[in-house]
Amino acid sequence: MRDLNDLYYFVQVVDYGGFAPAGRALGMPKSKLSRRIALFEESLGVRLLQRSSRRFAVTDIGQEYYQRCQAMLVEAEFAQEVIDRTHEDPQGIVRLSCPLALLDYQVGDMLARFMVQHPRVQLQVDSTNRRVD
Repeated sequence: MRDLNDLYYFVQVVDYGGFAPAGRALGMPKSKLSRRIALFEESLGVRLLQRSSRRFAVTDIGQEYYQRCQAMLVEAEFAQEVIDRTHEDPQGIVRLSCPLALLDYQVGDMLARFMVQHPRVQLQVDSTNRRVD
């Protein structure tokens, strides 16, 4: 499996239309970025970009590879969003049953503080003195 950073850098170079603008956007020296892409091309065994002092162009295979890399990076971002959502505030419904006396003297205040701290959680409280499984 390839290093996703190499795919990312390749896509950035194509998106920005060259090593200098991509390097500026990434905060990376142009020479380091160019060297990294050259090593990447060498590991692939194909030329993705045509370089000259005056011209920058994406090869045919580079264009096709770019489209696939771009799609992979979009999917990687979606995968990261799945993880990021787990770190968001809790949300959903919490159902609990509690004896009336306990609810009045202890649990009620705790639930009120909880609701202030977690406004996206909906509490459904069954206040009953009967035993619930």
